[in-house]
Parts: sequence; structure tokens; C-alpha cells
Amino acid sequence: MRPHHAIAVVAIILIGLGLKLPFFSGPPADADARAVESLHIDVSQLQQNIKILPEQKRHDMTFVFSEGD
Repeated sequence: MRPHHAIAVVAIILIGLGLKLPFFSGPPADADARAVESLHIDVSQLQQNIKILPEQKRHDMTFVFSEGD
């Protein structure tokens, strides 16, 4: 196959894929606005109900420098 034939085949494939996207794309998703409006979280009440928070202990060596040789 000659080089210009290969370039033409690649161009046809790319044009075909480019045309496929707008004509065969899936339908857009519909959001249910009622589900968003019904959701309500009272953050201040959650913060008042916090008694004990879990701790994570770790060995922090952020600013530990080794001695030079």
C-alpha cells in the first residue's frame, strides 16, 4: 500500500469516528430535582452531638534531618 493510500484510510477512519459521536451518542441524563430539595442535613446539630473523636497516632518525621558525613 502506498503512503498516500495509508494516509487516506486513516483520514477516513478519523472522519467516520468524528461523525459517529454526534449522531450515535447516548441520551443526556435527567436529574431529579425533587431528590435534591428533600435532602437537608443540620450540620450544627451534628457538631453538637459529637462526643469523642477517634485519634490516629503516627510517628511524624517531617523535619528530621540526618547528620552530615
